[in-house]
Amino acid sequence: MTPAGNGAALADETGRAEGSVEALRQSALLKAGALQNAILTSANFSIIATDEKGIIQLFNTGAERMLGYPAAEVVNSISPSDIHDPQEVMARARALSLELGTLITPGFEALAFKASRGIEDQYELTYICKDGSRFPAIVSITALRGSDDAIIGYLLIGTDNSARKTAESKLNDAMAAAERANRAKTDFLSSMSHELRTPLNAILGFAQLMESGTPPPTLTQKRNLEQILKAGWYLLELINEILDLALIESGNVTFSREPVSLAELMLECRAMIEPQAHKRGIVMTFPQFETPLFLNADRTRLKQVLINLLFNAIKYNRQDGRVMVECKPGADDRVRISISDTGAGLTPQQLAQLFQPFNRLGRQAGAEEGTGIGLVVTKRLVELMGGIIGVDSTAGTGSTFWVELLHAEAPRLVFREADNAVLARTPAPEGAPRRTVLYVEDNPANLELVEQLISRRPELHLLSAADGTLGVEFARAYLPDVILMDINLPGISGVEAMQILRADPSTAHIPIIALSANAVSRDIEKALEAGFFNYLTKPIKVDQFTEALDIALKKSLASSTPATGKEPA
Repeated sequence: MTPAGNGAALADETGRAEGSVEALRQSALLKAGALQNAILTSANFSIIATDEKGIIQLFNTGAERMLGYPAAEVVNSISPSDIHDPQEVMARARALSLELGTLITPGFEALAFKASRGIEDQYELTYICKDGSRFPAIVSITALRGSDDAIIGYLLIGTDNSARKTAESKLNDAMAAAERANRAKTDFLSSMSHELRTPLNAILGFAQLMESGTPPPTLTQKRNLEQILKAGWYLLELINEILDLALIESGNVTFSREPVSLAELMLECRAMIEPQAHKRGIVMTFPQFETPLFLNADRTRLKQVLINLLFNAIKYNRQDGRVMVECKPGADDRVRISISDTGAGLTPQQLAQLFQPFNRLGRQAGAEEGTGIGLVVTKRLVELMGGIIGVDSTAGTGSTFWVELLHAEAPRLVFREADNAVLARTPAPEGAPRRTVLYVEDNPANLELVEQLISRRPELHLLSAADGTLGVEFARAYLPDVILMDINLPGISGVEAMQILRADPSTAHIPIIALSANAVSRDIEKALEAGFFNYLTKPIKVDQFTEALDIALKKSLASSTPATGKEPA
């Protein structure tokens, strides 16, 4: 081929290549035009473009459909702020003014402020349609810039937010209804607990008096009293566990997470549980802590967990068995507490049903009483403290229940308030004046029970008042050393009566002990926060009552304004 022929061929190839590029470019432009057209004609998004002054220049099909304005009516005529709720535009301007420390004029400037500074802004506003109807929208604003980076306008893309707002409203209504139901459930349980505890107080209180009375009961009477007390305390345990479980399930249990000394807690648990073990010849071994070990937990609830697991390890153990308690590091900065027993153990089928309410795993016919609720409550409490609970068991060998909780650093300062320390009882000096206790109570059986308890203390004199108003009058007139106060009283409540006495300088120093059948932890916390010196729940445990009364009497004696202890004529 000649050189001239080569040149012609090259020109043809070049022409074809240029034609292909042009075709691709035209195709891309067509596609871009189709995309642009699709966006501008979309019925699902409102697309509004303005000039640099905020006057609408483009109003797409979606905007027409959503707002009811034809494009010709708004283009070159109004600003986007004219079709938004003016109160919301005003609020946005105020918020920006506070944020920047300068005045922002309500209007499109307030809507486009951040976009003008190169920050794409998105916010929720209410669109106002041509017919006056309204709907919530989510709007994003972007600044449009020319070749010299100067702002030539703004682009607003909006979507109808009605469906999400409706869903949120329904969800909020459902949550509010659930919260009301939970409160009603808690109030009902608190009321039922109170109603059940009131007769139990008389049953258990008088049974304890008869058991320790003079002359002592006969052998037959003693056996009968033991059965009454055993059944009564079991019924109280059932009430407590059902109430605990219901409060946990309704989310009304409060926790105070703090570093808890495991060594101290183990000592307290050991002191409470070891006498039960000795009765059955069970040997218990506890870990020795060479260095302090702290867990991130609620102290009261962790103690409840450990006591329940230790008590079960004794209850379901064999005679002359063993219980071993161990503590060792777990995974992920946790500490594992293991409680092992030498009991009958559990089969795989029993393990699968272990944490079910009211399921006693076929032990209903056994000698040991139980509700089947304790382990469920224990599991919920551990999980609410961010922990894990599990069990390893072999039938015929024994079981190991374990709990893992997060390790905590030791607190920088550990102290105990002197007022909260248990004070040793001291006998009254010979010839000392009688001290006065006022009991405000409307239930005759409860009053008689406390009268008999106080009658065993010759150094004490009891006054009684049947309602809160009379109780306040008696307190002011006789200035007792200690006041025992029921909560649910006719007329004013025990809390109101206590607050009146706290506000009166002549009675503000008197320790007031709440003595109530309200056993819900929330009620107890509120009462103590309100100003009660102590809170005892019915049914009364005689030793606990006596100890609390002694502490209050000693507190009263140390008061800077000692009571006169006047008795009625």
